[in-house]
Amino acid sequence: MARIAAVHGALPPYRYAQGEITAAFARMCLPPDADRGFLDRLHRNARVAHRHLALPLEEYGALDGFGAANDRYLAAALDLGAEAICGALKAAGLAPGDVDMIACVSTTGVATPSLDARLAGRLGLREDVTRLPLFGLGCAGGAAGLARVHDHLRGHPDHVAVLLSVELCSLTLQRDDLSPANLVAAALFGDGAAAVVACGDAAAPGPGPAVVASRSRLYPCSEGVMGWRVTGSGFRVVLDAGIPDLVRANLAGDVRRFLGEHGLTIGDITAWVCHPGGPKVLDAVAEALALPEDALDVTWRTLAEIGNVSSASVLFALRDTLARRPPPGSPGLLIAMGPGFCSELVLLRW
Repeated sequence: MARIAAVHGALPPYRYAQGEITAAFARMCLPPDADRGFLDRLHRNARVAHRHLALPLEEYGALDGFGAANDRYLAAALDLGAEAICGALKAAGLAPGDVDMIACVSTTGVATPSLDARLAGRLGLREDVTRLPLFGLGCAGGAAGLARVHDHLRGHPDHVAVLLSVELCSLTLQRDDLSPANLVAAALFGDGAAAVVACGDAAAPGPGPAVVASRSRLYPCSEGVMGWRVTGSGFRVVLDAGIPDLVRANLAGDVRRFLGEHGLTIGDITAWVCHPGGPKVLDAVAEALALPEDALDVTWRTLAEIGNVSSASVLFALRDTLARRPPPGSPGLLIAMGPGFCSELVLLRW
């Protein structure tokens, strides 16, 4: 069983109110005589107050193609990733040389060598550190990455592992795409990184919750509802309006079966750590699970403060849940959904 020793988030220095981002998007992407009504409504209804961006707003219009955007991704991702990992290790009372395994999740840029390899020398990780770069998981990546770290620590109980999630969603902006999916993405997604330090049973345990078990679920015939369409200009977002219906139709059964295998029910969960996929998705989660009105307060606050940071968002929600100190011994459930279409569930015990 893995135990979470620390979680640390890192955000770019460029922070903007939602209205500033809406205005900049309109200037860059809409025709001069376009009616902004639909765009303004989308951005107001997203329930995002502020977001952090990898670049100053005025620089996005000058990005010329996928290569230029990916170069900026690499530079910013390495800086944020280093900050997140160093912060998490410091909070856990550990040094880079203590790390035996690092998993790195990102779906908003391409890096070979992967980010973890590029960070190893910079941070002072050991030359024999086990690396697991994960691409393509999208918003589910934070939960899936934590599950894979748990798998590693079950087999290596004396190890210390780090999970890093870095997502720079703003650098995937397609200025010529006026599809509803791109307009919704422009209303929701922000940039940031988060790192988790976890220890096996035989390593020095942290004070945080134990990871008890995980469960992955792919939903048949749903590959086209979320993801990227890769084009010459980069990643074009795919977001189907039917995602909340998929959540309503499937999530409750998945959660009940998973919890039931551990002698638990939905009513036993004291801390819900949910990815902030957007208002419609969060409403669908709360409805499907019949949650109390305040059950997703941490997630709603995360959405308002930093937007949807793809795979990193659920780790920011985990960080903020840790600060609330749920009752010792009580169960928590971490939930994220992403391309596949899939759900990832991680059972925690505080």
